[in-house]
Amino acid sequence: MKNPDALSCLLVGTSIQNKIKNKKIGNDRSAVNVDFFKTGIKDSFMTFKQQQHGTTKNDNFLDKYSINENNENSDFDLDAKALRNKYKIRLYDGDETLPNPISSFDDFIEKYDLDNNFKTVLKSQNFDKPTPIQMQAMPMIMEKVELISLAPTGSGKTLAFLLPILSHLKGPRKEGFRALIITPTKELAEQIQREMNKLYGKFKFNSVVLTKSNLIAEKYANQDDLACDILISTPQKLVNGVENNLISLKNVQYLVLDEADRLLDDGFLEQVDSLIGACSHQERYTCLFSATISSGVESIAKSFMKNPVRIVIGSKNSATETIEQKLVFVGREEGKLLALRQMISTGFNPPMIIFVQSIERAKELFHELVYENVNVEVIHSERSDLERKNIIQSFRSGKIWVLIATELMARGIDFKGVQCVINYDFPQTSASYIHRIGRTGRAGRPGKAITYFTKEDAPFLKIVVNVMRESGCEVPEWMLALKKPSKSLKSNKRKTISTLPSYDKQKLNKKRAAIAHSKALKQSKSE
Repeated sequence: MKNPDALSCLLVGTSIQNKIKNKKIGNDRSAVNVDFFKTGIKDSFMTFKQQQHGTTKNDNFLDKYSINENNENSDFDLDAKALRNKYKIRLYDGDETLPNPISSFDDFIEKYDLDNNFKTVLKSQNFDKPTPIQMQAMPMIMEKVELISLAPTGSGKTLAFLLPILSHLKGPRKEGFRALIITPTKELAEQIQREMNKLYGKFKFNSVVLTKSNLIAEKYANQDDLACDILISTPQKLVNGVENNLISLKNVQYLVLDEADRLLDDGFLEQVDSLIGACSHQERYTCLFSATISSGVESIAKSFMKNPVRIVIGSKNSATETIEQKLVFVGREEGKLLALRQMISTGFNPPMIIFVQSIERAKELFHELVYENVNVEVIHSERSDLERKNIIQSFRSGKIWVLIATELMARGIDFKGVQCVINYDFPQTSASYIHRIGRTGRAGRPGKAITYFTKEDAPFLKIVVNVMRESGCEVPEWMLALKKPSKSLKSNKRKTISTLPSYDKQKLNKKRAAIAHSKALKQSKSE
């Protein structure tokens, strides 16, 4: 295949198999094949259930991230430069006075003379060795070097900021909120709260995830005797609380923007800017974490940070190498549903997440799959908070095998043991692609990511191809030669997800139109 025009010659279902360089995952396969996971659903699901109920190791978000199991003590003999080179830790905008990376959690606790409570907690959560982002970010936060951290999805960024911040806070106090963590979604805020609870040990910190109900029921503005140490919130709820004098951020000393690229884009920027202004403590420390970030977002961040240092783990804006990435050409829009049904019928490894580009398409795909004899659910922003919470719990527990989602679930949410992510609709940005597929291959586990594309998606191929190459995947030369999509290029207006014949679709549309017309007539007569 020499050029993009060859796309039209590909058969429906043909896949472009990409193998990890120098690191094969599973069986070796040819560059082009139609293998759709021959493992049966039942056996795969039993393996997943074992992971969920503790019969395998590495079943916790705070799992050990074993980097060098064969020679655990080798890192102690490395100097800072050698340690950074070994784990692909790169620093920008700093100097030689920056804190050295830690080689172990014991090293971290001893170096900063921390309470042994943290050592006990880390061991109880099976943390044997810090990940690369933890190695460098944790000492920098301890020494209050403001930072912009970029590390692949599932690499332990949450612990990298939680542990040093809890260390700084030392214990609960009645001084109001001293730490603020801002996230783009409620689900991520609740997840951070759960993981933070596991780190408290004997220190009974008081943390709050801000919701409409507790914001109305309690006033957090009284700082004199407020027994709340840490606040976790999405931007809009917090802005409402601050503007209505229901909450005060004047004592916030530690500010974290998690998924910073999302928080500093046009959708949240004005709200976040307002919140940063409300954090008026003179000694406020700020750090940013994300898997992707643009130069524009970096410039915005530097405008309110104090000489931040940028940490990059691996290649900037790349996916983790534990994910086997695969592009599947499906011809036309209808080919996606055919390919997905073939995959389900021949066997797949649950749990699986399927991403689509809109709420309407999520609903359509759910109605197509709900009768496929597979436990499937759909989650999007139109579902109530309670519905979303129950769906996430069911997916975590294994009651749901296939979760259809919009971009809502692409950020930060950690599900244990997700085997496969399918991009049913082609992602329109590299950040979207990285965050979507980052729901699998977390904490060192292998995962698969399959991206369907049609001929109409060809202009966007270069977005994904660049990420695949940076992540160590082999991609065809003709794809590397593709031009980048222009900024003015808009996403495709996709056909309805359905396998109904055109005649049946016409009948259904006529019926719907007649019902709508009848309702309009009744309404006009009543008026």
